Amino acid sequence: MDIQTPAPPAQIGELLRHWRQHRRLSQLELACEAEISTRHLSFLETGRSRPSREMLLRLAEWLDVPLRDRNAMLLAAGYAPVFPERPLADPSMEAARRTIERVLAGHEPYPAMAVDRHWTLVMANAVVPRLLVGVEEASLLEPPVNVLRLSLHPKGLAPRIANLGQWRAHLLARLHRQIEVSGDPVLRALFEELRAYPMAGGGAEMGVEHDFAGIAVPFQFQTPAGMLSFISTITVFGTPVDLTLAELALETFFPADAATAEALRRLGE
Repeated sequence: MDIQTPAPPAQIGELLRHWRQHRRLSQLELACEAEISTRHLSFLETGRSRPSREMLLRLAEWLDVPLRDRNAMLLAAGYAPVFPERPLADPSMEAARRTIERVLAGHEPYPAMAVDRHWTLVMANAVVPRLLVGVEEASLLEPPVNVLRLSLHPKGLAPRIANLGQWRAHLLARLHRQIEVSGDPVLRALFEELRAYPMAGGGAEMGVEHDFAGIAVPFQFQTPAGMLSFISTITVFGTPVDLTLAELALETFFPADAATAEALRRLGE
């Protein structure tokens, strides 16, 4: 049996060059932004110089490197990581956890949920489970629930999404942008999986003409309470220094018409 040798850890110069190129910046452009010489940046990328901790964090900030990857860069340079990762259940996260719970509960009777960087459902308000009744493939609802997989799987919510073609294109474009920013291989694999799903109902689309004057992509969902139309917003923590919070997003759905608002009000009674 062949045994594969683990790849050696990336050198800090390789990581700096990777993120600079990923952001489509030349050495001159990054050096000007970070207020260092192009020669010094070249030395850092080739390994001829070792960046200080402060210099490394400054470059990572200008390159908009995700906090998780900043920790990896610090380790590669021989420094200790500075961004902790604590579960929401940790006592030190109580204030953040209560904030999330208040936002989700305060949004009722409209649906709202919190997801992590891989679109795993972390929390949801009481409205969300009521809208998931009738999912054909029960395993899609078993933790950990991936909300994109649940939404677009042909045995998930897809058959009940009236404007599936439009909503699917929106979610895939959104996921693609996230991959462009993060370079996350897990998200890349998820993107390929979702893109390979067949369109429920042979790709038929209904209701795509309702684009709300081009200001938002609607989510039109068939339920026992009738057709519900939503627009959504994303909320993130503004100044996180913890990986869990930095990678958390709160998605809140608002009724796009009076009929949806009334149906949700009755559902919450």
